Amino acid sequence: MAEVPSTFQLKPGEPAPEFELPDGTGKIYRSDDLLGGKKGMVLAFVCNHCPYVIHLAKELGQFAREAAEKGIQTVAINANDITAYPADSPDKMVAFAKANDWDFPYLYDEDQSVAKSYAAACTPDFYVLDCAGKLSYAGRFDDSRPGGHDQVTGVDLRKAIESTLAGNLVREPWYPSIGCNIKWKPGNEPDYFPIRSD
Repeated sequence: MAEVPSTFQLKPGEPAPEFELPDGTGKIYRSDDLLGGKKGMVLAFVCNHCPYVIHLAKELGQFAREAAEKGIQTVAINANDITAYPADSPDKMVAFAKANDWDFPYLYDEDQSVAKSYAAACTPDFYVLDCAGKLSYAGRFDDSRPGGHDQVTGVDLRKAIESTLAGNLVREPWYPSIGCNIKWKPGNEPDYFPIRSD
């Protein structure tokens, strides 16, 4: 599995792109509605089959429950090409979320436009927005990796939401997330990270 880092193309304090996407059952979610009345939002670009996502999936579910108690909404987005990677199809997204106790929306970015608008590069890739929808943080969950001996803690993302709740942008440097590249549809690879799907 090739390791790919975050791109950091969105800048601190920049308004985050809006989106309107279905979940694995076809229910539509709008970013404005998800953020409305919340103190912030965590976006996680993920998929079902990636070892890096599987590595932290259970802890992400726990993190999201803790974040929700503090007024932070968590949303996961899968932008992979499901023709080439049927394990990431919407019906399997529903099963994956259930298996990992995800109580938050898990959405399907079929045309990959939302992933491109965030300059997402890998799975997982994390973004934290403040209550006004501006970027507060982008980067990793923590420094653990599949097959490693470090405990999955989510320490970097936990610190990021604490800073966001305090009304602060997360102090840089931000450490990139590392994971498998997003599986772009043939001819749809972004110019910011022109790696073809392996």
